[in-house]
Amino acid sequence: MQAFTICDTELILLATAGFFFLVQIGYYLGLYSRINRHVVACKQGKIPHTQDLPPISVIICAHNEPENLRLNLEPVLRQDYPDYEVIVINDGNDDESDDLLTRLQQQYPHLYHSYVPHSPHGTGHRKLAVTLGIKASKHEWLVFTRPDSAPQSNQWLRMLARNFTPGTQVVLGYSNYTPSRAKGRRMATLCELFSAMRYLGFALGRHPYMGIGRNLAYRKELFYKNKGFSAYLNLPLGEDDLFVNQIATPTNTRVEAATESIVRIMPAEQDKNWMDEKAEYAFTARYYHGVQRYLNGLETTTRLLFHAAWMATCAVGVAHHHWLAAGLGLLLFLMRLVPQALVVNRTARNLGEQGRYGLMLPAFDLAQPLLSLRWKWRARKFCKQTHIVK
Repeated sequence: MQAFTICDTELILLATAGFFFLVQIGYYLGLYSRINRHVVACKQGKIPHTQDLPPISVIICAHNEPENLRLNLEPVLRQDYPDYEVIVINDGNDDESDDLLTRLQQQYPHLYHSYVPHSPHGTGHRKLAVTLGIKASKHEWLVFTRPDSAPQSNQWLRMLARNFTPGTQVVLGYSNYTPSRAKGRRMATLCELFSAMRYLGFALGRHPYMGIGRNLAYRKELFYKNKGFSAYLNLPLGEDDLFVNQIATPTNTRVEAATESIVRIMPAEQDKNWMDEKAEYAFTARYYHGVQRYLNGLETTTRLLFHAAWMATCAVGVAHHHWLAAGLGLLLFLMRLVPQALVVNRTARNLGEQGRYGLMLPAFDLAQPLLSLRWKWRARKFCKQTHIVK
């Protein structure tokens, strides 16, 4: 009968694990499943779209990236869209990029390119490059991507444009790495997927708080109405996420997540590039307005506490030979893993990701908070290097 005994300590641990289990299920069913539900609703024709195809200005800012431009620029130039221009602002001094752009401009008359002059001290080059691109653009709708990324389909602009309804001013798209079965790259892909499930999920819940400059569109009037990036001109970063945080509202923002709208990132030669980029977003996240980043932090905290509680229940139960308590702790873990896997895998499938995430998810649960701490540490280091105090 001892196997079916549950002591007070085990009851407390089970109650704690159960509470955090309910919080976690709330996040997965209420927030993280929104992309999947949105994609399904779009396929069923339940989401209204416009048939208009207004002219578009695509803006790309490059920093000494001739190889990225060679690999990824032509898919942007070959979009099946009636009227658009592509503006490349070359933020660097390499002649190779300039020669490549000059050659491509002869083949694609809707391509234009310029360069970033020496910027004043304290002005972020990326923000200056984006500003120059916007000022050079001819059209009201602006679409942004980056040289290390390419649209997955020639319907990318059409998919974004179907969201350009009269009341829409911002459109957020999905981007992730080119599918790979390499273990390290799958973890990076899962991290990007999880990040999208957060910021796109909040946007679908009418609480947008950020966007990624690889797949982003907004009206030019917003840029001038908000005086460009003047609100955080002292920061070297934030031309995409902070600006969206500033301009997006519950009623002016839409999400596009069809597979034809996805932008794929070329795998970095070293993981350092990915880590540096994540650290940059960790740096700017501290300037976000709204409660979303705190709710994201709460999810991470309750996730760790849930794992600590169910594992402690199992450990105490095994130590006391209380197999019922240990079994209930393990059951709670499985009861969270199943809906987690369903939500993540369905979302990944609808977003065109390859493979399934099953046993990798528990490892991700523990690795992601550690990676987040590492990104924040790098962000603090970046803060000190740029003499920014927050």
